[in-house]
Amino acid sequence: MAQVSVTIDGKKYRLACNEGEEARLEHLAGMVDDKIGELRRAFGEIGDQRLVVMAALTFADELAEARDVAEAGRERAEAEAARSGSLAAALDGLGARIEALAARLGGGAES
Repeated sequence: MAQVSVTIDGKKYRLACNEGEEARLEHLAGMVDDKIGELRRAFGEIGDQRLVVMAALTFADELAEARDVAEAGRERAEAEAARSGSLAAALDGLGARIEALAARLGGGAES
């Protein structure tokens, strides 16, 4: 396990993470620190615990919204795939009809 030191809201924390994930953990800690700073500027000194809870709720809301957007995209993609399948089947049917007509017309020209 790797160890990383991060600073969030002026406090240092030593955290463990998997090897190779140090930069990501540092980046995430920076995001949390930035969000707490943003909330502190917006609401003033309302207590560290309240700021941390507000930051967590903000991130949870953003995550839920991203999941909703991803689900809507997945549903649109599935609908498009179904529509494409229907169009492909219709084109196959038209192709078969054209071939049948061509065969009939070709048979009549040989007579």
